[in-house]
Amino acid sequence: MSVSTAAPVQPIWRDISGALPVLGSDVTVPLVTGGEVTYAALDYAASAPALQRVWDDVAAYAPYYGSVHRGAGYLSQLSTDLFENARRTVAEFLDCRADDQLVFTRSTTDSLNLLAAALPADCQVFVFETEHHAGLLPWRDAHVTYLDAPRTPRQAVETLERALAARDPRGPALVCVTGASNVTGELWPVRELAAAAHAHGARIVLDAAQLAPHHPVSVQDLDVDWVAFSGHKLYAPFGSGVLAGRADWLRAADPYLAGGGASRKVTRREDGGVDVEWHDSAARHEAGSPNVIGAYSIASACKALTEAGFDTLVAREQHLIEKVKAGLAEVPEVRILSLFGDDAPRVGVLSFVVDGWNSSHFAAALSAEYGIGVRDGLFCAHPLVRTLLGSDPQTQGECGAPEAAPGEKSLNAIRVSFGAGTPDEHVERFVTAVTELVRDGARWNYRTEDGRCVPDTSA
Repeated sequence: MSVSTAAPVQPIWRDISGALPVLGSDVTVPLVTGGEVTYAALDYAASAPALQRVWDDVAAYAPYYGSVHRGAGYLSQLSTDLFENARRTVAEFLDCRADDQLVFTRSTTDSLNLLAAALPADCQVFVFETEHHAGLLPWRDAHVTYLDAPRTPRQAVETLERALAARDPRGPALVCVTGASNVTGELWPVRELAAAAHAHGARIVLDAAQLAPHHPVSVQDLDVDWVAFSGHKLYAPFGSGVLAGRADWLRAADPYLAGGGASRKVTRREDGGVDVEWHDSAARHEAGSPNVIGAYSIASACKALTEAGFDTLVAREQHLIEKVKAGLAEVPEVRILSLFGDDAPRVGVLSFVVDGWNSSHFAAALSAEYGIGVRDGLFCAHPLVRTLLGSDPQTQGECGAPEAAPGEKSLNAIRVSFGAGTPDEHVERFVTAVTELVRDGARWNYRTEDGRCVPDTSA
């Protein structure tokens, strides 16, 4: 059944700087010093604004909304068709193998927890301490080896090879690695790590949450066994994610959630119990009514990025990266955090600290005095940030900014991130704001409230 009447394709166009149109590009925010300014969203690594194209596609479908896989009515059939077409679109975007399964989830975190629940018995997991917590923490029922942060891509491969060579080769093993760091933006040698994993009889899952919005991701070219990513970082609204890859472990595992949709047949036994025959398809791990709008929004974003052309998107983003790096290099008090060195290839994600500044204070001033949204804290990658800052890895901390008053030393950093929807003016305003804050100081007083630094409006 065609869904073209419900979701007409909208053309891709760009603003004068080459940015793709996104929601919120004309939103104005108040400044604590008076007046308003257009909001500069530079926190793409947390959640990227939705592409206007995606929002238009979803809005066009909304009147046709119906139950998925459940109804005989026209709208239910149309919605089911749209949902399964979205699955095929995303699989094509990822260049999946013909026999791969693609499961729609809530997020990257949900995807990796699903895979963790599907691990065979006695599976060994190898993960670098540099991972986002989504890749670091789900493996609670497995034997986990945490690998120290490498300082070069080559060292990453060598570290993994040594660890895998020392493992018991008789059991299953899995390597979890990021494609691009959510802290430094640096690209990881995924293809080489996959080759090392396979050479030692292990499988590998790629956390592409930060990679997929910026670079093409090919399951076949990278030779990874699974890939996971989130829609909200790929310019799609709503809580949706993807786990795509090898079907065997997923088919052999108990359903991630038990319920309708995951079950093919349920019968009562003579003893009063229940026998269940579960689906072998992706439906096995998609119990309940699926987030069809979330799945469709991911598919729409995949189409939009493909049509815009990753070569063009990557080139423009590199232009923005160089502009930010050049601007920050003019401020001696700023130190950009890096594992692999200042010249390492990266996506549009940079974290830094400023001498003499509490990072939460600095981020608060960027927001309150310049209308710029960045992130401060440990970025749900505590071991990595502590390694980069040279701090005690046992020090406790929250995912957000720890409590510290302006001027006090804090164990956190500032992250600026951008992408296909970022106009040049936003990064130019950011560089100017950093320069002025370091040179002149904040123009407002700030205080700590509920663990965050906020403008003091009590006077």
